[in-house]
Amino acid sequence: MPQEAPRLTHCSAANYWLRGRRPGSPYAYRQEVHLAGAFRWLLLPLQIVQVATKAKAFRDSPVIGSPTLNRWGLHVLRKRLAQQMAERRRAKLAHLVAPEDREAFLRDGFLMKENFLDPDSFAALRDEVMARQAKARESLDGYTLTRLIPLDAPALRRMPATRRTLLTPRYLGLHAFIGSYGRRPYLYVQTIFSGVRQAQPDVQSFYHADTFHPTVKSWLLLTPVSENEAGFTYVPGSHRATRRRLAWERRVSLTAHQARDRLTGEGSLRISEEAIARLGYPAPVKLKAQPNTLIIADTSGFHRRGLSEGFACRISVWAQSRSNPFLPWSAGDPVPAPLQGVGTRLFGWLDAQIKQARGRANGWHSVGLRTPTAPPPAVPAE
Repeated sequence: MPQEAPRLTHCSAANYWLRGRRPGSPYAYRQEVHLAGAFRWLLLPLQIVQVATKAKAFRDSPVIGSPTLNRWGLHVLRKRLAQQMAERRRAKLAHLVAPEDREAFLRDGFLMKENFLDPDSFAALRDEVMARQAKARESLDGYTLTRLIPLDAPALRRMPATRRTLLTPRYLGLHAFIGSYGRRPYLYVQTIFSGVRQAQPDVQSFYHADTFHPTVKSWLLLTPVSENEAGFTYVPGSHRATRRRLAWERRVSLTAHQARDRLTGEGSLRISEEAIARLGYPAPVKLKAQPNTLIIADTSGFHRRGLSEGFACRISVWAQSRSNPFLPWSAGDPVPAPLQGVGTRLFGWLDAQIKQARGRANGWHSVGLRTPTAPPPAVPAE
C-alpha cells in the first residue's frame, strides 16, 4: 500500500466529505480506487457522446484515449472529419475575407497583417486598452508570467474606440473564416513577461498543436516584437492534415493517454523540430512585428511562443474562438446581441475552475486589479 494516495478525482472528494475521512489513509485509498472505477463506468455514455464534440483529452476519457480504438483509427477519423467540416464551413464564409487573404491563409495557415488599422483608430484603441484597470488573472510558468484582462461586453461599453475597432466586419470576418464559425471570439488584453526569473522556457515555448480540429487565435500587437523576443512562431502549412501528419497523429494517439508530457495527454500534442521536418513541412517562421500588426492563425497547426533572450514584454489584444468541429452549419453567434461578449469573463472563470478541479490550473490565479503595463511581481528562481 503506498504511503500517500494519488491525487483525488472529482468523485472521491465527495466521498471524503461524506465520510469525514482524510485523504491518504488506507481506507480512503481503497475507497478512492473503488469509487473511481465505478464512476468511470457511469460516465461511459457521456464519454462516448464526447467523441462527437471538441473534447480532446486522451487522459480523461477511456474512449478518446483508448489505444485499441485509436489503433482502429478513431483519432484519425475525428481529425479528418473535423478538417472536412471546417473546409465546408469556410467555403460558406469565404465572402467575409479578401481573396488575397483567403489564398494566403489556405496556403500557410496564418496571416500577418501590418498596419491593420488606420493610425488614428489604432492610437485611440491603444490608449483605451493600456489605461484599462480591471480584475486580472496571471500564470507563472517557467521564465514567463502571463496576464489576462477580459474585454467583455461591459468593458467594451466603456471603451468606444476599442469597440468600434474590434466589432467590425473586417476583424470579425477574419476570425469567422479562419475559425470556420460566424461567432464572436473571446477577447482579452494579454501581457506576456518573458525572463521574469531564472528558469526553463514555459510550456508554450515548445512546438505543439492546440487541438485536433481547426480553430483560431489572434494577436493585435500594441507593442513591438523583435527577433530576439517571444514572437509567435508557426510552421507554414501545418494546419493541413497531410498523409504524413495523420500517420504521426495515429502513432501518438496510441500512447497519449499515458504520455509523460502532461499537455500531450490533454490533447495538445507536442512535437520536436526534427519531427516537424520529417513530416515534410517547411522550416518554422518566427514573426517579428511592429505595433498595429494583426497576427491570426489556425492553431491546430504547429506553433510555439518564440524563445526570448533576456527580459521582454509583449502586449496585445488576444482573441480566441473554438466550437464543436463536427457541426455542419456556419451560422452566426447563437447568443442574442445584447449578451454577446458577456461570456468572456465567464469563460475565463469556468476554464480556471475546471482546470483547478482536475489539478491542471497551470498556476492561473486571480490577482485583483491590474493594468496591462503594471510590472510583474518579483518571483523567486525556479
